[in-house]
Amino acid sequence: MKKHPNIIIINPDEMRWNTMGHMGNPAACTPRLDAFAANDAVSFENAYCQNPVCVPSRCSFLTGLYPHVHGHRTMHYLMHVGTDTLFYELRQAGYKVWMNTRNDFIAANVPGLMATQFDEINMPEKPLIGSGRHEIIKGFPYSHYIGVIDEIKTDIDDTEAACERIRKQKQDDDPLCLFVGWMNPHVPYVTDREHYERINPDLIEERVHYRDTKGKSKMIQKLREFAELGGFSEEQWKEVQRVYLAQCSYIDDLFGMIIDALKEAGIYDDSAIFFISDHGDFAGDFDLPEKAQNSFEDILTRVPLLVKPPKSEAVNPGNTKSIAELVDFYATVMDYAGVEPTHDHFGISLRPVIENRENKVREYAFCEGGRRACEKQADEYHKYGEEGPKKTSDYWAKMNAEADDEAHAKGTMITDGTYKYVLRMGDSDEFYDLEKDPKEMINRIDEEEYKNIILDLKLKMLEWYQETCDAVPKAYDSRFLTEESITPLK
Repeated sequence: MKKHPNIIIINPDEMRWNTMGHMGNPAACTPRLDAFAANDAVSFENAYCQNPVCVPSRCSFLTGLYPHVHGHRTMHYLMHVGTDTLFYELRQAGYKVWMNTRNDFIAANVPGLMATQFDEINMPEKPLIGSGRHEIIKGFPYSHYIGVIDEIKTDIDDTEAACERIRKQKQDDDPLCLFVGWMNPHVPYVTDREHYERINPDLIEERVHYRDTKGKSKMIQKLREFAELGGFSEEQWKEVQRVYLAQCSYIDDLFGMIIDALKEAGIYDDSAIFFISDHGDFAGDFDLPEKAQNSFEDILTRVPLLVKPPKSEAVNPGNTKSIAELVDFYATVMDYAGVEPTHDHFGISLRPVIENRENKVREYAFCEGGRRACEKQADEYHKYGEEGPKKTSDYWAKMNAEADDEAHAKGTMITDGTYKYVLRMGDSDEFYDLEKDPKEMINRIDEEEYKNIILDLKLKMLEWYQETCDAVPKAYDSRFLTEESITPLK
């Protein structure tokens, strides 16, 4: 009988695809990830998340379902009883499942739910950013920028605990599924001196200036209005970029720790390893920090996705331009684990691309976000009562922008890597020629030469929605009475 491989899932938060050296960023410092991609794994240049914020993205890639199927579109609607996740299914198949406390997908307030998903949960003390200066830069409270401090502590305890669990794993044990969720490089933009010095500021690519754009979404306009960063200097934006890349270099170190532990334990070859982020980050582009739930620029929707199969499986290491979606992560894990999903899903196993990087499994990628104005749950979360959000919150600007029904209206993106179309409710649509305008600065939705291309993408989106609008439950119910189904009245 073929042995199930260990499944190792490493999940940084808010890391965009172009923060790694092997993706062509001259300022990046990610030697461990670069070597991993060159020698053992396939790295997807065109991997897209299905929602550009944490919770709905994770709910999607851990089930293989799109956000619109079960309505996982907000930060406060997580998965409940009745939604079979990848972890639940692997555990039912005999895996021992370990995670740290970086959740953002399971409703932890539901008694007993976490115990159905995980055998072990690392519970360290509340993680600290580190020691040194912690204030957001004065005068710009919504920049999320702190800068350089003495020491970074975030994520290190969880990584050390994961390494300890890996070293306990023996080759004859039940297979291990280990999920490590990191906070970095999520805001605030903060790093230590060592990682900061790794990034050469002279090699940092020029950011996208909002003044050079045309026809951007109302969400971006509102974020800029409330963030009040007009006085942020170009030197300060360069520092944001540098610190963000330093955080990604820190992630590279943590990744190296996991890889070293797998090799020390003698289970590296027996493991399928997945490095995957949930979404990206503006990091100064469009004069903005952080992210937006219904903005679909590549810097938010294209993410790192690196896959190393177990040594017994074929692999063609290196970069691939083949389009992938994060729902495909789910399908690929289940494929290599040899576990049959308990529910219908929309992922496609990336095994053909991993075996030959020239292969394709998709022609288009989709991403969606935002809400309907009438949605009560979204209304309560995003408007924060009659008084609105508190201005003392670091997220006040974002909260205010999301309280605008038109700015935060539902939107859906489709791209084939050459063109990108965004359909919006309320706000105007967007269309980008990615070959002429790879940074998505000029919205060409009204240009006559693209009329037929836009129409074709609209039809492809309609076909996609038709195919994925629901998932039929696999549990069948009887319509006929049996003696056992009758409960006598008392």
